[in-house]
Amino acid sequence: MSFLEFAGLTVSLFDKYEAKITPIMVFIGGAVLIVALLWFQLRYRRARSATIKYSDIKIVKRASHTHRQRFRFILTALRVLALVLFIVAFARPRSGTEYQEVTSEGIDIMMCLDVSSSMQAEDFKPYNRLYVCKEEMKKFVSKRANESNDRIGLVVFARYSYTQCPVTTDYGVLLNFIDQVDFGVVEDGTAIGMAIANSVNRLRESPAKSKVIILLTDGDNNAGEIDPITAANLAAAFDIKVYTIGAGKPGNAMFPYQDPLFGKRYVYQPTKIDEETLKAIAEKTGGKFYRARSGEELEEIYGLIDRLEKTEIEVASHIQYKELFYYFAYAGLAFLVLEVVLANSYFRKLP
Repeated sequence: MSFLEFAGLTVSLFDKYEAKITPIMVFIGGAVLIVALLWFQLRYRRARSATIKYSDIKIVKRASHTHRQRFRFILTALRVLALVLFIVAFARPRSGTEYQEVTSEGIDIMMCLDVSSSMQAEDFKPYNRLYVCKEEMKKFVSKRANESNDRIGLVVFARYSYTQCPVTTDYGVLLNFIDQVDFGVVEDGTAIGMAIANSVNRLRESPAKSKVIILLTDGDNNAGEIDPITAANLAAAFDIKVYTIGAGKPGNAMFPYQDPLFGKRYVYQPTKIDEETLKAIAEKTGGKFYRARSGEELEEIYGLIDRLEKTEIEVASHIQYKELFYYFAYAGLAFLVLEVVLANSYFRKLP
């Protein structure tokens, strides 16, 4: 049987008994075998290797040793090294490359932001409501960008609603659009129903596993052709959840006023948030209603929504192995052949 046939037979035996023979067992057995070989070599081999025995070898001991005699230990070293390589080969070393397949079911999120004049109230000191809301929305987008591949868009509304940015995974563009939001781009008013309807229109044909609207307002619906409850029913029909956030402190709020004579002044005006309608919208669509009385509460609310609407990611991994058995087996065989050649040539003992 050739060495290649022997190697093939050995690999087939490894496959058969791989579950029963572990690499640790192989190394322990190999270590015992090497120790036994060295013990035998040092104790018995020298005594039995003489071709002719003499009664007195003192004169031989006094003679100088040749290079062949001094380096004869190389034969033992080669044999031990070959045995070590065979043991490693028997342990079946392998190198593996891990491959991962990541599949995710993304979420489409449409953020609705109220830009009516009431958002100028500066009860989220030291800034007005719109500024703080924009900052928290940007934090929300940045966090989602680092953790998922969700598509996020933006609808702004006052008396009318329009899409500031369609759902996208280009979060840098979305953040720029959020920065551009300001007062005066839409006639004053609060069209909550139209904002929801516009967002539903953007999400209704989305193939995403989950579709979400985050509506932030500080008032009650007083404009638009669609009332909020009808819009909520429309969202529910397309399986779109609506999270509603009422922003602002209850009671009077401080609003900036530009006096033509005395410049910027502040006046207190009453504010009203239709919490009942916002709660009904959330309830009909499977979302939740939140009340943000400060920037800290608003940040916490966006954090809660972020945790509720997580993208499900499935990771399937497998490892592709490459057998290294042959390298060690061939190297061990090479050292063994070298030991035999040297023992019968350069280090050969003569009678």
